[in-house]
Amino acid sequence: MKDASEPSNIVSLSQRLDPSSERGGALLHNVRDIASKRLQLLINGMFEHVDDALFDLAEKAENNAAQMHYFDGMREVRKRRPAIERSFTAQVSRDLSDFASSYRGPSTAPVAASLPLGSVELSLVADNELEESLAITSMIGKNETRLTRELFAVNQRLSVIYGGIRIDDANNPVGPAALAQAFRGAMRELSADMRVKLIIYKLFDRYVMAALDELYQEVNNELIRAGVLPQLRHEVQRAASPRAPGSASAATNAATDTALAGDAGESFIAEDSSAELLQTLRTLFSARRGPMDSRAVSLGGPIQVPTANELLGALSVLQSQAASGVAMMQAGSHAAPLSSAELASEVQQLKDQLLVQLGSLRGEKPGHVATVDEDTIDLVGMLFEFILEDRNLPAEMQVMLTRLQIPYLKAAIIDRKLFAHRQHPARRLLDSLAETAKGWSAESDRDHRLYDKIKSIVDRLLQDFDDDLGIFDRLGTELQEFVDTSRRRAELAEQRVAESTRGREKLEQARRRAAREILSRIGDHALPPLVHGVLTRAWANYLVLTLLRQGEESTEFREALRFVNEFIASTKPAREADDRRALRQMLPGIERALRRGLANVAFQESDIERLLAQLHTYYRHQLGEALPEEDVRAIEEPTTLPIPESIQAVVEPEPMEEPEPELTTEESFEESSELLQVRELKPGSWLEFTNSDGEVERAKLSWISPMSGRYLFVNRRGLKVGDYSPYELASAMVAGAARILDSTALFDRALDAIVGRLSQTAAASAHRE
Repeated sequence: MKDASEPSNIVSLSQRLDPSSERGGALLHNVRDIASKRLQLLINGMFEHVDDALFDLAEKAENNAAQMHYFDGMREVRKRRPAIERSFTAQVSRDLSDFASSYRGPSTAPVAASLPLGSVELSLVADNELEESLAITSMIGKNETRLTRELFAVNQRLSVIYGGIRIDDANNPVGPAALAQAFRGAMRELSADMRVKLIIYKLFDRYVMAALDELYQEVNNELIRAGVLPQLRHEVQRAASPRAPGSASAATNAATDTALAGDAGESFIAEDSSAELLQTLRTLFSARRGPMDSRAVSLGGPIQVPTANELLGALSVLQSQAASGVAMMQAGSHAAPLSSAELASEVQQLKDQLLVQLGSLRGEKPGHVATVDEDTIDLVGMLFEFILEDRNLPAEMQVMLTRLQIPYLKAAIIDRKLFAHRQHPARRLLDSLAETAKGWSAESDRDHRLYDKIKSIVDRLLQDFDDDLGIFDRLGTELQEFVDTSRRRAELAEQRVAESTRGREKLEQARRRAAREILSRIGDHALPPLVHGVLTRAWANYLVLTLLRQGEESTEFREALRFVNEFIASTKPAREADDRRALRQMLPGIERALRRGLANVAFQESDIERLLAQLHTYYRHQLGEALPEEDVRAIEEPTTLPIPESIQAVVEPEPMEEPEPELTTEESFEESSELLQVRELKPGSWLEFTNSDGEVERAKLSWISPMSGRYLFVNRRGLKVGDYSPYELASAMVAGAARILDSTALFDRALDAIVGRLSQTAAASAHRE
């Protein structure tokens, strides 16, 4: 047993090391050595992946310009990598050295960073800088949340050996904030497109920040071996201490994390992209509230804000009123449906209406709600504002879906994971409703089946949704069954349209092929009108039929072409005995071929006999027989050919290729963004067409012809809306008569738009300051 008088090497939380003692300085230097070695390995490993990542993105780039950005970035990274690594490791080493040296100075807080790095830093002007700042802030917030336990222990132990000065996530020299800012400073060595920089930041997050738990574990183990708080329990009450001087309380930030991402332990792990987006939203909402916002936690204790149950009760009353209003309107008691402007006003005023309703239920109107709930209310409100402005949806459907704001706000309060998880039933239902509604038009929905189905789902959510989230699953299944049934019905019609179009194109292709074959053989021959008429009308139709039935490789098609050669050869003057003998030998074969061929293209026997009679007269003249003068004139200038009117001419002068219209004087049509967009369209893409009368129709790209390259469009019932060449479609887009509808899910588009809107607001505020 150790003697009581023997000094202990264990430092408890109530003890502090003397700032001037060598032991504290040695421990801090040990921390610096551990961090420097491990971070050097991590940053080296990260850069080993940059080249492959940029090369993959270059291969998948949407155009040559984007591809060149990535290739240029690869070259720049290879050239500047040593400088970036040196700058990063030098800054980390300086931060740690400054931290250690300040330990020997006056007893003031360490100055590892001049700014509260864990807080939102949006005092930026350039959009690129704002984008970079958001990426850094999101990275910091995500990793501070993930590493809460490890960071807490490192902070506490550093605080002890520093003499009791508070160490938190913001000023910890090896914390995510300090390391992210050190890397951001090092990235100034790189002159590359912001897209390339953002990719490198993602890789830094993946290969450096993601491995910090091992660094913190090693630091904690070193300090535990040295006797610094060996019994420290890793329990953190974030509400007890602020994140950084002057920033909103950690409790507020944690609450907002929960509001936007779900319960602790499930946040930021379901889907990386959603996690990053939601972390950015949390950052932006926090910035919008401002650094002094402390409504969730105040000096005098928690403010009595409405509970979640109170909010749900008030929302249920508003939902019931909304459902009653709709029922009255349907019964004819309402004068007219609300306009888009009125609906937009209602969406924006829901928070005020909610506070009024809470006042009615509580006896006094609260001044505000908890930060967690306010962010949820604002986020849902912005979602439905986006729906009202979303040109992807027909106006009638925008109005319909906007009525779901209250049910979705209730769902978001009941289950905080709604915005974090793409597969959340409520989120899937709204995405499905929007995707189904995208193809709606009054013309394609004359029986009102689709309109009534969407309306039925909206009405049932308004009337039946209380707190059972299972209703979203049930309605989603019902909608999917309706969509599947409608799709099967439409696919049959769509298939018939495609087959009909394919048949017409094959016919046109065969007609062009027949015309080319005949014209190429006629060449400069001056054929008599009778022979020319037989070839360009009667026999050309037989060639077309043979191509369609037997194909161009068939014996029948080759025989038909041989007849063309012989028929043309039979028109040569037969002045010599040998020529006349050769012509007489050809004639039986010509007659047999004509009889067989013409019978296949709807010639009546009488028509064939009339035609052959005229040809017999012609060949008698060729063989030198004396003919009455009127027969000679009939051969040379026949007023009518003995060919039925139903046999139309196939061989005509080939049409000139359409000129490629110019979009502007500066940009050729081939380089236009519209034509590039058309080239990238895939079957299943939806477009909106507006005719000259202003009538709007929505249509899906059903089929791209492999023969002509034309695009076939059908409505949601599978009926043809139109077909266009790529140039015609691009021209319609330039003229505003056609536009491509976004294929991205509604929720994803809305969240991206909300981030953009909040970012612009933050940038504008920083500009004013």
